[in-house]
Amino acid sequence: MCPLTPRKRTWVSWPARDVIGVIDTEGDCAEWTFPADPGAVRSARAVVRGQLRDWGLDSLADLAALLVSELVTNSLRHARGPIGVRLVRPAGLGGVLLVEVSDPLPDPPRERVARPEDESGRGLQLVAHSSRRWGTRPGEAGKTVWFELAVPG
Repeated sequence: MCPLTPRKRTWVSWPARDVIGVIDTEGDCAEWTFPADPGAVRSARAVVRGQLRDWGLDSLADLAALLVSELVTNSLRHARGPIGVRLVRPAGLGGVLLVEVSDPLPDPPRERVARPEDESGRGLQLVAHSSRRWGTRPGEAGKTVWFELAVPG
């Protein structure tokens, strides 16, 4: 399981607007920080797909990338500041992938029922219906929205 404090900090060669930094991608944890910029959604999808491919979890890549893009979009709409994305394969829970998206806004998201004509409001419903479990937890400087996906096996 990945530690609560990063083991190492490495920087990527992508443009600074895409990724602030790769905190850790070794072992059973991968963690990135993105700027509060619309390009963060595309970048988050790409790194999630790439990491899941590296872990041999290609079958989860599309769904995980979709749900991450929904949560990163929510962070961009409602919070200001960096957005964290973290993937964890918890030790002892081989059949689970934990995905977390963090932002500096302390208010938890609210699931709502979107009307057919609404252009937004479906992201948390999508997370709730597509994941094994999901939830939120407060952080030192904001909150984390997390979900679990069952790893086929």
